[in-house]
Amino acid sequence: MKITEPSPGAPCWVELATKDPAAAKAFYHELFGWRTESVPDEKAAGYTKLYLGEQLVAGLSGLMHPDQPTAWTIGFHTPDTDIAADEIADADGKVIVPPTDALDWGRFAVAADPTGAVFSTWQPAAMLGVDLRDEPGALGWVELATRDPRAAAEFYARVFGWSVNTGEMYTRFGLGGRDFGGMMDMSDQFPDEVAPYWMPYFAVADVDLGAERASLLGATVTLPPTDVPDGPRLAVLHDPQGALFGIHAVEDGT
Repeated sequence: MKITEPSPGAPCWVELATKDPAAAKAFYHELFGWRTESVPDEKAAGYTKLYLGEQLVAGLSGLMHPDQPTAWTIGFHTPDTDIAADEIADADGKVIVPPTDALDWGRFAVAADPTGAVFSTWQPAAMLGVDLRDEPGALGWVELATRDPRAAAEFYARVFGWSVNTGEMYTRFGLGGRDFGGMMDMSDQFPDEVAPYWMPYFAVADVDLGAERASLLGATVTLPPTDVPDGPRLAVLHDPQGALFGIHAVEDGT
């Protein structure tokens, strides 16, 4: 699906901060076929855009702070990052990086929800965000892991206007009648030291081959290829530098 205009509240950007940018670029190039373009502007501090063919699919940077983890961050569209930052604070979230201009591309903020999961907001200017969604090699599903699903659901419904469809095993987030992500309860599944987090899934044509290839390239398979009820086949991995991400099969109608 080609993105021509992001919807307010929808996932519109995904960005990797990593301790070894060169190794990460090589890994994702071999896994997804992404090509890299380093941004020449000194103000970009070595930032790299990642493309699938001519379509922008992600961003990549080195770590900006000594205590910053190697991790993927999901960005959600907002018409006004300053207003969004105020709404996040009013809803008991924490603004980690206040509204900031990113060259002429747009304006962003980095925040944590009341349960501790980190995400970003993106107000587009010259750069809308990702050009593709739900196609092999592009961002697909997004998933929140939290120990307080109720507080998280209330927060995101208030800040971004998401619909919340709570099932017996899993909760889905949506906009305009279309689900784009979900939420799982960490309480009985994760050690206490694992903090709540957002995780991107990237679409692939074959999950089994994708997981096998990622493993050969140095990734750790955290969840082997699995069929989920009422969902696609998926797997969860850590890349060689430790960033968590998932892959899922492209389904008809996605």
